[in-house]
Amino acid sequence: MVKTTDYVGTLFDDASNPNKITVAYTMAAKAAEKGHSATVILMVDAVHLAKPDALKGMDIGAPFKPAGEMLEAFIKHGGQVLVCEACMVYNGIDKSEIDPRFGLIGADDVIDLVMSAKGSLQLT
Repeated sequence: MVKTTDYVGTLFDDASNPNKITVAYTMAAKAAEKGHSATVILMVDAVHLAKPDALKGMDIGAPFKPAGEMLEAFIKHGGQVLVCEACMVYNGIDKSEIDPRFGLIGADDVIDLVMSAKGSLQLT
């Protein structure tokens, strides 16, 4: 069972859209830093970001910090990253390929998380 959180951010794009990825992790890290429980869900093409070092070198420049740095800050403050399992299978990604700190999530859990959150941000 997935733990519900105050904040849910959902990413749909892969590394071809570093602006959205950077903003998603910046907002999630800020929510966690402020003491809110927080989740980032990787869906559709964003499941490719579940691979270790997927954010390496992703830096859109000031005033933003690099995306990988924001992911680490997010996790440091207790944030959880969840990967859509159906999307992962559809995109040919095996469980063994994803960052071991990330969890898997199904459609029922996505709905429960979004409906229970106090706030959410979907970057499509």
